[in-house]
Amino acid sequence: MKMWLLALGLCGIASVASAGPTMDKTKSAGTLRCGVSTGLAGFGAPDGKGGWKGLDVDVCRAVAAGVLGDATKVTFVPLTSSQRFPAIQSGEVDLLSRNSTHTLSRDTDLGLNFGPATFYDGQGFMVKSSLGVTSAKGLDGASVCVEPGSTAELNIQDYARKVGITLKPIVIDSQANIEQAFFTGRCDAYSTDKSSLAASRASKASDPGEYVILPETISKEPLSPAVRHGDDEWLDIVNWTVWLLFSAEEKGITSQNVDEMLKSTDPEIQRMLGVVPGMGKALHLDDKWGYNVIKQVGNYGEIFNRNVGPDTPLKLERGLNKLWSDGGLMYSPPFI
Repeated sequence: MKMWLLALGLCGIASVASAGPTMDKTKSAGTLRCGVSTGLAGFGAPDGKGGWKGLDVDVCRAVAAGVLGDATKVTFVPLTSSQRFPAIQSGEVDLLSRNSTHTLSRDTDLGLNFGPATFYDGQGFMVKSSLGVTSAKGLDGASVCVEPGSTAELNIQDYARKVGITLKPIVIDSQANIEQAFFTGRCDAYSTDKSSLAASRASKASDPGEYVILPETISKEPLSPAVRHGDDEWLDIVNWTVWLLFSAEEKGITSQNVDEMLKSTDPEIQRMLGVVPGMGKALHLDDKWGYNVIKQVGNYGEIFNRNVGPDTPLKLERGLNKLWSDGGLMYSPPFI
């Protein structure tokens, strides 16, 4: 009897617990400060009118829609590779959604918590077609442009030792400077995540057809949003927002049919969209948070297709980023 009363008391405490300092700060400011790339087509880049577009950008908007009820209430903070982790550590931004790989050292040494992967990628090499190289193994002695503070520099050295070749890294800060160096011939090759290579080729090469991305994938790069250690409530919100994007696609809920889906008799859809209350309260959000996210931003498939999919300049296939039910890795815990 005493244990039952204790459990009941703990449940009561949890139900009135603070939403956490980051949530309180975001609500007080009326905007989500989100760290994004300085300009990576398909993932995070300003358009001609100064508006931000991209898969990472839409993750920011999804969190803002859930927390603030408005996907437009985001202050985008462009960050270089070396700036991104100090920015989230210091509180300059409260969410980092900037093609960042979840690794053990970043998870521990940097004091970060990573959310679910929003894009499964792998590092590769891009070269000019006229170089005549068809495999990364043929790059012996080549100079390779890489960013500092990224996993790319270590990965190319590991790969070179593994296959018995020599690669000469040229470390250049900022995506823009690397692209300029590579496309003007300062480096023989450019190595980073394959999605980034495709983005650079599509948006920065004078003739994309003159460049080829070599077939080798030399690393695993689960690109994930990150928050600071010490605010579990905020991590919960980011986690479940991303999982909502996956679950909505799996359930067939889109930005176009979400109003009709409010009539669904599927119990999980009812909980996700707030028809049956409870999921919002558990996250210290309005019960319509899930509806707001999907109505304003869309499900994961919509986000992928409009930013990086086959009908975009990047022309990326879903691959590992398919839902688990289609043979991919995108998988959500149940909304119960």
